Amino acid sequence: MLVRVNTKLIMSSTEDETNSKESPFQDEKEEDTTTFSDLGLTEVLCEACESLGWKTPSKIQKEAIPVALTGRDIIGLAETGSGKTAAFALPVLQSLLEKPQRFFALVLTPTRELAYQISEQFEKLGKSIGVKCVVLVGGMDMVSQALVLGKKPHIIIATPGRLIDHMENTKGFDLRSLKYLIMDEANRILNMDFEIEVDKILSALPRGEGRKNMLFSATMTKKVAKLQKSLSS
Repeated sequence: MLVRVNTKLIMSSTEDETNSKESPFQDEKEEDTTTFSDLGLTEVLCEACESLGWKTPSKIQKEAIPVALTGRDIIGLAETGSGKTAAFALPVLQSLLEKPQRFFALVLTPTRELAYQISEQFEKLGKSIGVKCVVLVGGMDMVSQALVLGKKPHIIIATPGRLIDHMENTKGFDLRSLKYLIMDEANRILNMDFEIEVDKILSALPRGEGRKNMLFSATMTKKVAKLQKSLSS
């Protein structure tokens, strides 16, 4: 299952995870007593999961969260509805709790709708710790977005094109202190011909062990495999 020395390949499928009365991500095919605490999450984040009605973690969460908490890079193969947003949001929030910092994590997404969904989940899970998010997507006023960036939120959720716009035009904004890069639905990002934008973004990020990478994709395509190599280099 190891893809590279510091990267673990994690696979999940919505076929293995159907909704239950207890949790939107619980597997009905077998009884599972695993808790979010068992994954290594702090009490405050476990309480956040409980407040959302989540009793047990989904398959992708059980696989990804413990690995991410060790600081390793991961590639998760999981579809929409598998619980993957929490699979990367919870480790990021726990790391943020341990070492608070502005511009802590960047989440790249292919669409505006997904960006807002991810922001909503971060804010719900991080409500009790005061996490601040900004959504940078096209079709919205850049000045308003720049004003929020000026307050230096913890989490940036963006589509590649609009993020580049701010990197090139918003004074004082850079990603040199970033600790986490997450690419959600990477196959869709690359299928939408965002390779040039992604390359520009990667070139502006800190290199080396100071930045952790989490890549989630529905499938492992050639483009995704190439991107994984770029993130690992």
